Amino acid sequence: MTMERTLERRALRIHQNDRIPLYVFALAAQEIDLVADVARISRDEAGKLIGYQRPETRQHVKQILAYLDSDDVLFPNALILALPDTVRFRSSRGPSTTDGLATAGTLDIPLPADPNAPRPAWIVDGQQRSLALAQTRHKQLPVLVAGFVAPSLELQRDQFLRVNTVKPLPGNLVTELLPEIVEAPSPRLSARRLPSALVDMLNHDPVSPFHGLIKRASTDAADRHTVVKDNSLIEALRESLESPSGALFPYRNYSAGTTDTEGIRSLLVAYWGAVHDVFPDAWGVPPTSSRLMGGVGIRAMSRVMDRVVAHIDARADDARAQAARELGRIAPYCRWTDGTWEEIGLRWDELQNVPRHISALSNYLVRSYVQARSAGL
Repeated sequence: MTMERTLERRALRIHQNDRIPLYVFALAAQEIDLVADVARISRDEAGKLIGYQRPETRQHVKQILAYLDSDDVLFPNALILALPDTVRFRSSRGPSTTDGLATAGTLDIPLPADPNAPRPAWIVDGQQRSLALAQTRHKQLPVLVAGFVAPSLELQRDQFLRVNTVKPLPGNLVTELLPEIVEAPSPRLSARRLPSALVDMLNHDPVSPFHGLIKRASTDAADRHTVVKDNSLIEALRESLESPSGALFPYRNYSAGTTDTEGIRSLLVAYWGAVHDVFPDAWGVPPTSSRLMGGVGIRAMSRVMDRVVAHIDARADDARAQAARELGRIAPYCRWTDGTWEEIGLRWDELQNVPRHISALSNYLVRSYVQARSAGL
């Protein structure tokens, strides 16, 4: 029977949090690949989110590697690792091993006996650096590591977002991770958490008109069916949730801190299902063929939703048909796939996902809807 190996390293235990041990130590460049792995963001067959890291940036890795392979390397950038709860810290003996801020000792990191087995730690920050370190010719280069014990994936994701708050993480990666953590790192991200969870629902609910159409950070790049960018839909939902005139605003009880998510789901499925029914030729195709599927169309039609819901019973069995009848009032004015938008003066493919065009299209569609309804059309 093959015995489990243990890697011993001198370490400091930092006295920050009694519940979550934090250690600072060093690993040789070649040891990082033995100890830690990257949790790539993706989804399993059931649609559950796994991992949290963005894809590898090869050019960035190449640049780091070129420096690491040079002479007189100074590499003070620490990697941040999520360590398993099986690590053990042994304090050094003697009265001078601690100064109240840190305690010196030895950290024992268990390694799997099988080299093909999962590694014990996960890289929370520094994945590009770790990939370069695994290839450098300086195999024994000491690398600074800060490691915290994180037995759960939720804690790792939480720390990943907090560590990267001031760094340029892709927006769709951040928003896809938000529903999976307990507390958002900032008020700005907290406001996007519920909309992101709703986008997940719309993308995975079989009765949703958006089912399988939304492109998220975990989406396979080869999937050509995803034609709607999640950020545009998230912003549309956030706006409707936060504005007192928004269709989704009444479903949130701010004083009680509760949200009628089932009511929101029913409304979104009915309304966007009606959009699909009224504009079938413009639905489910890339934005290059239909501006309805682009950010400008999603944002504008979401603002139309804020007006339409006042004239339908969102909880009725025929809510989708009711919404379709209301949207039929603006159908003659829409130019999603060809022609020129009247009053706006732009061809269908000249509309862009920029604030000026979003406002112009929204105002035109809302005004056309109100006028058509007032005229009984």
